[in-house]
Amino acid sequence: MDSIGVANRMNRILFKLCFGLFVALTFLSEASATPVLPTDPKLNESIEFVKNNRLFAVSLEVTIFKPDGVGPFPVIVINHGKAAMNNRLQARSRYTAVTREFLMRGYAVVLPMRQGFSHSGGAVVGEGCNIAGNGEAQADDLIAVTNWLKSQAWVDLQRMAMMGQSHGGVTTLAYAQQPDAGYKAFVNFAGGLMWTSGGCQWQENLKRAFASYGSKTKVPSIWFYGANDSLFPPNVIRPAFDAYVASGGKAELVAYPEFEEDAHGMFGNPRGFPIWFDKVTALFEANGLPTAITQARFGVIDRMPKPATTAFAVIGNAAVVPCKSDACRDGYQTFLTKRIPRAFATNGNGPWAWAFDGDDPLKRALDSCNRNTKDNSCKLYAVDEDIVWTP
Repeated sequence: MDSIGVANRMNRILFKLCFGLFVALTFLSEASATPVLPTDPKLNESIEFVKNNRLFAVSLEVTIFKPDGVGPFPVIVINHGKAAMNNRLQARSRYTAVTREFLMRGYAVVLPMRQGFSHSGGAVVGEGCNIAGNGEAQADDLIAVTNWLKSQAWVDLQRMAMMGQSHGGVTTLAYAQQPDAGYKAFVNFAGGLMWTSGGCQWQENLKRAFASYGSKTKVPSIWFYGANDSLFPPNVIRPAFDAYVASGGKAELVAYPEFEEDAHGMFGNPRGFPIWFDKVTALFEANGLPTAITQARFGVIDRMPKPATTAFAVIGNAAVVPCKSDACRDGYQTFLTKRIPRAFATNGNGPWAWAFDGDDPLKRALDSCNRNTKDNSCKLYAVDEDIVWTP
């Protein structure tokens, strides 16, 4: 190789090293703004950081819920979706309603945040119109997490399952092409990726991606899509599912009717359980995975009591909310669009927060608001359809 070729090669290597350092530092600084969700000792919740397998390896934020005891426990890995925001600001996924159901049945529940999401390092990989490549790039992080699980004494390596919602559904199907043998069941909830930049024909690319995955997948899966899914409605998903099966994939599509305001959010909503839980547990039983309740205490939720309703205002009047900023009033307007149970908290001097669904939205809203105060001065302003504020 001549001196010019050597110089060019060294320049390319130097550029990659510098760019990798720039990405790491940039996203490390952005991570400080990501919401920090406290762990719940009642659910034996903890957070681990697991290195991925990339050239510039980063640590992945992994939330773990364990049953009581020492194990080994069967394991469910749940793959998160992609929020309509800066991925770095996306809080770590917990899916507590789903998590409780499987803790009751003796499972450890593992929820990895992929590269570039929440407090995981680096930048999101695989962005662009190549949906098949995107899912496979995401699945690389699942390989790293699975390898880490295989080193943990509390994991039953022969009884594992994986499920994913939205972007996590694509990731699950991509991983299922060459899964670890310990995974006995795969479940896709509203899986897909909508990429509209640069004239991307994303519907056709989603179909091609699923066809590609199906041609290389030997394990069966079950898919759930609702009639009023705002991102992946039947006219988009049916051709993609048919392409998956036609190319050799083994899957069952559960196409259910409209669910609340948007079926895309069915997974994680306790009111959606009748749609999927029995079918998934039947799949588990058919593949030797346990389904009987063995630790019922995880189903008991100690909720904060709702304060008495007051006559301070009517629920829909955002103008009188004790806010100090337009952002607070906009946040209240967003709160009004959320389904019940829900809660909005403020201290009247700046900090505010809302929460909905999950174990205890009242406590979550208060805790989130108080993290921005020095004296825990936040109070609940509204709960469900009622104002509970006392000046």
